[in-house]
This record gives sequence, structure tokens and C-alpha cells, in this order.
Amino acid sequence: MNNNIRVRFAPSPTGYLHIGGVRTALFNYLFARHNNGKFILRIEDTDRERSTEESIEQIIEGMKWLGLDWDEGPYRQTERQQIYLSHVERLLKDGKAYRCYCTQEELEERRKIALSKGEKPKYDGRCRGLKNPPADKPYAVRFKTPQEGKTIFIDLIRGEVVFDNSELDDLIILRSDKTPTYNFCVVVDDATMNITHVIRGDDHLANTPRQIQLYKGLGYPLPQFVHLSMILGSDKARLSKRHGATSILAYRDMGYLPEAMVNYLVRLGWSHGDQEIFSMDELIKYFSLENINKSAAVFNPEKLLWVNSHYIKTGNPLRLAKELRRHLITERLIADESTITDEDIGKVIPLLQERCKTLVEMVKGMEFYFLKDIKYDEKAVEKFFTPPIKPVFEKLIEVIEKTEDFSHSSLEGIFNKMVEEFNIKLGQIAQPVRIALTGKTVSPGIFEVLLVLGRERVIERLKEALKTLK
Repeated sequence: MNNNIRVRFAPSPTGYLHIGGVRTALFNYLFARHNNGKFILRIEDTDRERSTEESIEQIIEGMKWLGLDWDEGPYRQTERQQIYLSHVERLLKDGKAYRCYCTQEELEERRKIALSKGEKPKYDGRCRGLKNPPADKPYAVRFKTPQEGKTIFIDLIRGEVVFDNSELDDLIILRSDKTPTYNFCVVVDDATMNITHVIRGDDHLANTPRQIQLYKGLGYPLPQFVHLSMILGSDKARLSKRHGATSILAYRDMGYLPEAMVNYLVRLGWSHGDQEIFSMDELIKYFSLENINKSAAVFNPEKLLWVNSHYIKTGNPLRLAKELRRHLITERLIADESTITDEDIGKVIPLLQERCKTLVEMVKGMEFYFLKDIKYDEKAVEKFFTPPIKPVFEKLIEVIEKTEDFSHSSLEGIFNKMVEEFNIKLGQIAQPVRIALTGKTVSPGIFEVLLVLGRERVIERLKEALKTLK
């Protein structure tokens, strides 16, 4: 393939960007990048009652966080109304659409009658051949859908798909309030934007025959269609909020990395041999539609957590620091305008990478580094801040103040001498010092904590702890 490939991600801003939408966006993005094509972002905000600016901002923020950069857009359907209206006029002029004067109440009454007879409640076409239309009465515009034959297309994953035209009714393309409808806008947008491949969820499969007829009615070439199987929860029901967070930004706030989300979601329905971990460059290199699975994928939170912990363990500390900053601000460990650099944050990260599965866990583990006033665990104080430890602290402060070599080996030597001098075990010194420095009984290695805090802060915290000793 070549750079004529044009695909789009077209979310409706009636809610947040969810996991299924992200996977659709990701597959479109990778297909475009693999084929040197174009990836277009289009906001389908025709539902004016439910569409919100907040949702649009959330969608764009989520896409940017994931690194799914688009080549064109974001286009908004509400800004393209004249384009849709001109296409409606074209269909009316060509006799491929007609004005429908049926009221909502009349349509509802006919729907009930059809259902009572066991018939499909589709529009009966009574305005299709209307000879004497009423004057000055509001009307919608309907597309003349072929009533006989079949609509057949090739889905690049599913193969041949057949719909019986008798199952379709005359679709409303323009409401009586002069707003165009979803299916019509989608076709006009995809056609005028020269979209070559429509890659979307299989919840849109039933829309496809209607849209194909609109393409033909307007005289536009058909794109290739790809319908992705849905994502299921562990109970094999469609993924929803009850299976956990489904908004992509909710996962960001829970401490997941964008590269972990991308890596995990691309594997929900696509594979490349047995490889589990992919860089973005590898995904772009290997991605193909042929390796997308037909069957539905099951969302596994434990597997996602494993992927996230892998990226934390192997991540560059400076890279992780950029993501951690948001969480540190949220937890009020640093301020928005803090002068603390990514390099400062990065110093603490290696102490925690092996033990943390999320960035939220990592923030909890590095609180001691950013807090000015250490709050001690009360039970730990009762157990470890006892009278015998006072001379140990005093001696330790004295020795650290005098030593010029504040290194791991030097500190290890100092602690070993203290063990001999006071005839106690290393743990009897290390644990009270850990509490003095972090406030907790659990932390990274004591010498690593000493080194990352630095001589001045270590002495300051040990002196503060002396005030607390019984």
C-alpha cells in the first residue's frame, strides 16, 4: 500500500474516551503509519443534546496522552452543516430522496400497530410517491432505499457480508429541524475526506448497508470496511463500567503508563507471533489487518497490570518522572509551579521500580523524599523510638556530620561500626533510622534512602527524630 491510504477515528463526544474507542483509534493509527498514510481525527457531534465540550477536550487529551497524533483535524460535524445540506439538495434534485411530512405521533402510532401484528416496525413509505404535498407543513427528508435485492460487501476481516434490502426502510437523512442525521453525515464526511478504509467497531455493522446505499446514491466510491469485534469483560459480557474503569484518562489517573495501555490494547484482537511487548516503532512496522482476530477479545485487568509493571521496571527514570509529576501534584507532594526538576524526581525512581506496579504506588513509596514534615507511624514510634536508641542517634549524627565520603560503602561501614560499638544488630539501628527518615517501617533499602535524601536532610531528620524519642 502507499500514502493514498486515509483512515479516520470519529468518536462521538457524548462521554469520555473509553477502552473500545481507544483500541479503534489505535488500529486506525497503526494502519495509517504502517502504510505511510494519513490518520484523521473527526468529532461526530451531531447529537447536540448529548455532545459536550468537556467530552471533546477529554477525547483530545486522551489521544495526546497516548501519543496517537493525527495528520488532519480535529474536524467537527457541527462546523460542516452546509456541506451536508448541499448533499441533501443533490439527492432531492436527483429524485433519490423525498420530503416526509409524517409527524412523530403518526410514526409512533404506526410503529405500535406493526408490532402488534408481529411485523417489523419500519417506515411504510407513504410519503415516497406523494402527489400533493401539504403546504407550509414541517418535513423531514428521507433517502429512497432500494426495496429489493441485497446489499453485499467484503469486510476485510469477516469476508462477505450480506444484508437483505427488504429489511431496510427509507432512512431519514435530514430531520424536520434541518439537522442532518448520523448515518448521512458519516457517509458525506468519509466521502469528501477521501477515506479509503473505514475501521470501526462491529456495533456499526448494521449501519453499513444503509451507508453503502447512500454512497451509491451520491455517486461516491465505496471505502474498504473493517469491523472490529467487541471487547468483553471477564464474564464474557460487553465491557462496561462494572468491569472497572473504562475511560482512558481514568487509567492514567490510576497510574498506568500510556505505552503500557497502547501495548495491552493492541494485543486485544491483534497478534504478531508470540511477542507480548512492543515498542511503538515495532507496532508500526508489524501491524497488518490480516493479523486481527475475528473473535471477541477479553479484557484482563491483571494482564494490563503486568504489562504496566513491566514498563515501570524497564522505564527510563527521566521518562517516568514526566508522568509521575502529574501524580505528585495531585497528591500535593509538589506544587504546580514547583522548581523540582524531572532529574530530581528521577533520583528516587530506581529505588522503587522493582516493587511498584503503578505510578500511584510509586508516589506512595516516594512520599518521604518530598515531604518536609515527616509524620511517624505511631505504632512504630512505640516499638522503635526507645531510650536505648537515643545515644545511637546522637553518635550517628556526629559521625555523618564529620564524614566526607557520603557513599554507599562509607555509610555501610559507619553502620557496621555502630553495631560493634553499641553491641546491637544492624536491624536495631536500621529500623529506627528508617522511621526517622521516612516515617514508615517499610521503605527501599536504608542506604539507598540515605543516599537519595543526601547528608543535610538525613542529619536534619535524625535530629528531628531525637526530639520524639522517649
